[in-house]
Amino acid sequence: MRDLKIPDQRHPEKAHRIDNAQPKKPDWIRVKAPTSAGYKQTRDIIKENRLVTVCEEAGCPNVGECWSQGHATMMIMGEICTRGCTFCNVATGKPQTLDAFEPGRVAHAVAKLGLNHVVVTSVDRDDLADGGAEHFAQTIRAIRHRSPSTTIEILTPDFLKCEDSVLETVVEAKPDVFNHNLETVPGLYLEVRPGARYFHSLRLLQRVKEMDPTIFTKSGIMVGLGENGAQVRQVMDDMRAADVDFLTIGQYLQPTPKHHRVDRFVTPEEFASYEKAAYGKGFLMVSATPLTRSSYHAGDDFARLRAARLARLGA
Repeated sequence: MRDLKIPDQRHPEKAHRIDNAQPKKPDWIRVKAPTSAGYKQTRDIIKENRLVTVCEEAGCPNVGECWSQGHATMMIMGEICTRGCTFCNVATGKPQTLDAFEPGRVAHAVAKLGLNHVVVTSVDRDDLADGGAEHFAQTIRAIRHRSPSTTIEILTPDFLKCEDSVLETVVEAKPDVFNHNLETVPGLYLEVRPGARYFHSLRLLQRVKEMDPTIFTKSGIMVGLGENGAQVRQVMDDMRAADVDFLTIGQYLQPTPKHHRVDRFVTPEEFASYEKAAYGKGFLMVSATPLTRSSYHAGDDFARLRAARLARLGA
């Protein structure tokens, strides 16, 4: 059995990489260690239901704040990913078989936490013929059954090696928000996200909107990987051409010395300029801060996203 707490077993594809220095973090992205009673309660519910969260697996800096409020991003289909992206802290290797009871356990945890909005994500499962599309759909349906008033946001893999029809399986389950992250600018894909294809991911988001225009679409990138401002703005244009509603931009933080290096820490002022530019390009909702992550403040942001659409339709 692999011990995923040991870096070389967690990331065998990175074990022989040269170490990259981890620069000291600036004051604007320092966070406090989680200690609250709400954090511990959320942690206990997650453990009781034998669930995996991306909050823990990806080492999210916002875990203390989110869990203290009872918010957690569920990660389905196991904790081992079939991809080896150089930025990601999720374990890589051969996953176990799918757990047929997982959708029900996720739904039970959502009900117990009393969530108004839930985010469900997953590892990449290139070993499955449908990439896990049916498992996503079952999870959405299970949550709807247990918590009909809860809005559901999914953050999916790219289904790169699957038939085009598998996307219909997910869309027909009618999540409220369909999120798929582009992660970085196209020029850095071979270095940062070698198992993915930029224009495939972009087209995936566009196809969701074509299948069901009522579903909000969302995507995000990290900055500080070596991109420049012009490239970031081009990604914004590409997303808008695909009719993406919601853009997130956050600072890349290096999980270990074996991961992709931090090129630089982007200042809060630069993030503010990205936000202004993105709203100018027509996004309904933008979150661009150093600590922004895909599901950070997702519930509040969804309410604002829905209000923005209604306001635009009214106008």
